[in-house]
Amino acid sequence: MKSLFSKKAKTIIGLDIGTKYIKAVSLDVKGGATEVVGIACEPILGNAFTERELKDFDAVSIALKKVKNSLKVNSKACALAVSGSSVICKLVYMEPDQTDFELESQIELEADSLIPYPLSEVYLDFEELRPSATHTGKVEVLLSAAHRDLVDSRITVVREALFDPKIIDVETNALGESFINQLDDDEDEQIICCVNVGATLLQLSVVQNQEVIYTKEHAFGLNKLNQDLSLIFGVEIQEVETQLANGTAPEEWLVQSVPGFIASLQQQIQRSLQMYTATTHKKMPNRLFLAGGIANLPNVCEELEKELSLDVSLFNPFKKMKLSDKLDAERLYSLAPQLTIAVGLATRELEAWQK
Repeated sequence: MKSLFSKKAKTIIGLDIGTKYIKAVSLDVKGGATEVVGIACEPILGNAFTERELKDFDAVSIALKKVKNSLKVNSKACALAVSGSSVICKLVYMEPDQTDFELESQIELEADSLIPYPLSEVYLDFEELRPSATHTGKVEVLLSAAHRDLVDSRITVVREALFDPKIIDVETNALGESFINQLDDDEDEQIICCVNVGATLLQLSVVQNQEVIYTKEHAFGLNKLNQDLSLIFGVEIQEVETQLANGTAPEEWLVQSVPGFIASLQQQIQRSLQMYTATTHKKMPNRLFLAGGIANLPNVCEELEKELSLDVSLFNPFKKMKLSDKLDAERLYSLAPQLTIAVGLATRELEAWQK
């Protein structure tokens, strides 16, 4: 595996703030090898978010402080990510060999027509990717925009917990970053996708040749299953979430409600893949990996394989990394699919903030 950092690179904590859990990963570099030195996964009590918008700062702050204690690392620098309907990522095509100033001016003009908010209300960023294969003489530029309230609220609550945010990313980009870093050499030319399913979102990232070629988010997640189980069996949603996460859910729950949820999940994934082929005009993926809280459901990969006609596996973002002797390896691997976005954030190139 190629080293993710230079020998003297500083590391950064990957901090994935979901609507139900906060996940964190801390990495270190020793002799060019990447080592996992800390992980954390703490629940956020109550309903702290509405449509990914932070409403209960206290609940998130308490969870963040527990995460900080669980990590047991000295570093405060962290990378965050945002997602949801107020986050926009768009591939635009620009003239090559422009200066950053010229490109920024063009991006602002392009963004004004693409973003349904005044530019004064959003944070904009862009990255020149590669020469375009479809637009002759143009380069592909990734335009990202997020509403300021979405970003500022996370920065505020993270700083209150004594973290120091250095990078703000988009969750689907972090998902793709984590995914690319763990692919085997013989998988580079294959089209492979990773589907991350959390409480409220299904996020799809498709990669080929060490590049993310397509991302998409859909409003679908485990909340639907949790709400159904709570209603049918008269159990508090928090208890439902805990038992599903711990693998202690009664057999009756699994038999009565999980098959219908997995059928809905399969339909959502198929719809996402159809949108991918219609947008990119590329072949269907060769393989599919699952990440996120969905990994806690029993036999989910086997059930999806039956309908999708794809090889479906749980994703392990730590496959090529060493583990610190201080970590509980069994717990780490049980949480691995849920830590995928946090790993993607923790492996960001950090030159920009190291200067």
